[in-house]
Amino acid sequence: MINRLLIANRGEIAVRIMKTAQAQGIECFAIYSFADRNAQHVRQADQALALNGASLGESYLNIEQIIALASAHNIDAIHPGYGFLSENDAFAERCAQANIRFVGPPPSAIQAMGSKSKAKQIMEAANVPLLPGYHGDKDDAELLKKAAKQMGFPVLLKASAGGGGKGMRVVDSESQFADGLAAAKREAEHAFGSSHMIIEKFLAHARHIEVQVFCDSHHNGVYLFERDCSIQRRHQKVVEEAPALGVDEALRKAMGEAAVRAAQAIGYVGAGTVEFLLGEDGDFYFMEMNTRLQVEHPVTEAITGEDLVSWQLTVAEDKPLPKLQDELSINGHAIEVRLYAENPQRGFLPSTGRIALLEWPNGVRIDAGVVGGDTITPLYDPMIAKLIVHGSSRDDTIQRIQSALADTHILGIHSNTQLLRQICAHADFVRGGVSTTWLDERLADLLEHTALPLDIKEHAVASILRNISNAKECQSTWHQHDDFRLGNDTRNYHFDVEGTAISLSLASAKTHLSTAPAYQVVRDHDAYWVHGSGLELRITPFHPARAQTAKSSGAISAPMSGSVIEICCQDGDKVKAGDKLISIEAMKMEHALYAPVDGVVVGAGLAVGDSVNDDQLLLTVEELNHA
Repeated sequence: MINRLLIANRGEIAVRIMKTAQAQGIECFAIYSFADRNAQHVRQADQALALNGASLGESYLNIEQIIALASAHNIDAIHPGYGFLSENDAFAERCAQANIRFVGPPPSAIQAMGSKSKAKQIMEAANVPLLPGYHGDKDDAELLKKAAKQMGFPVLLKASAGGGGKGMRVVDSESQFADGLAAAKREAEHAFGSSHMIIEKFLAHARHIEVQVFCDSHHNGVYLFERDCSIQRRHQKVVEEAPALGVDEALRKAMGEAAVRAAQAIGYVGAGTVEFLLGEDGDFYFMEMNTRLQVEHPVTEAITGEDLVSWQLTVAEDKPLPKLQDELSINGHAIEVRLYAENPQRGFLPSTGRIALLEWPNGVRIDAGVVGGDTITPLYDPMIAKLIVHGSSRDDTIQRIQSALADTHILGIHSNTQLLRQICAHADFVRGGVSTTWLDERLADLLEHTALPLDIKEHAVASILRNISNAKECQSTWHQHDDFRLGNDTRNYHFDVEGTAISLSLASAKTHLSTAPAYQVVRDHDAYWVHGSGLELRITPFHPARAQTAKSSGAISAPMSGSVIEICCQDGDKVKAGDKLISIEAMKMEHALYAPVDGVVVGAGLAVGDSVNDDQLLLTVEELNHA
């Protein structure tokens, strides 16, 4: 029996695991880094154990520290969640050595599938259909380039130890190969501790269909049907649904049975997901097997009525599966959307800071690791929460997710909420069956529809002026930006509204308010958030003269809080417009900054590993005088 469970993870998945385990009377232990000392998973746990350090290597990826804490507190079992150490065979082995149950498959199964190259070799021997590719043990640049040229571009570079879209790049031509490989390797090394890469032929217009499997130590194996995870941005899933539209019973059975055979071929025990690409011709190809619970597991729970974490705990106690294949059935339809702390209008830059307000819809499953007032740091994954809806049919479920997103409001940080609203209302999504390239192909159009017209921005500014025109706070609002005070109906007050300069007087604000919706205004330090009627907008007072000076100076500022991972210039270097200068990483995402003009680098004093803050001046490119 499991009586004391340590969750070796953080955020929403740690909270979700505790919900099931605590309901079963299991005492739950959280672990936390210094940055997470006030996090929700710490508050929900029966006991919380501190890890030394804030970085991943010092905390959530520190196997020996986690095992030592578990042993010191007589832990029966460790649940790794997903990400972090969930697919680390060395961690599973150390649990066994410490006589602690690992809520997951045996180390040998993780090892077999943890390396994409080895997994492909196993599937090839088992006659599972594979895409053309190179899955060998060597991965030097010339060998990989040669393999790519042989199979023909475009190709997909994939981290062998990877998952979650990290360490993946589509390379369209030979000229892009070197940069794509270097970036993928850096990302893979940082996320998984291994930069080993494989290559596959990139199959355009395919769908990403994955099958949930479960096996126990009594040689039973079942599949809990499939999920469609085709709506992805840069290989990171954004929207998932179950069951998959257009998958008939024959195809469902073929993929499900193939998935179970794949799992049982490696002696699998526990929850796993076998991922396939489904071509336009109806043929499916093995991609990989994730030897853990998936982020999107709630949609499977919704259509089957099963608690997959409960199943995991049952199997970890060496008990048989709760149900066999003929006892499982599909009920209705489910859709999940992932809410990320990012700014789609600024190239999906990670967004950090304090959540000023968080409003969730009623009657919807919310898997979240944060509440209003919590802080999003640049150290970890940008996912805020998942919204999961279940309906009697796909049409019913689409209406429910659209309504739920309309009633979701996140202020204080930027999020992808508005983009999710656009996706779930798009005719292609409503019709169904879109491919893995759909979101990237439609992204510009979707973002254009999320961009607000000028009159809406003016209405939002008018709402702010209404709220502060007779308040003392107006003085602190502008004293750092301009030396005027509200009280003159004709004087303009200047705001930055998501990159648009808006200037309104009190008199013009009154005019706008006569036709404006009833927006609410939330003060957040030196900025305001306006929300209502499906709007979440950050607005900042500014001094237009100073803003123009900064814009023309050639200053390179950090677009987000994070750490420096690459420096491509030194003081005094001559650079051309478009030359890469520096790369910053935050929330496992890499962002490169380029020279805006031809010029000379000044003030390049940072080093790799340095932390930087949002809007921090990094260096300047002084424009060359060609006169």
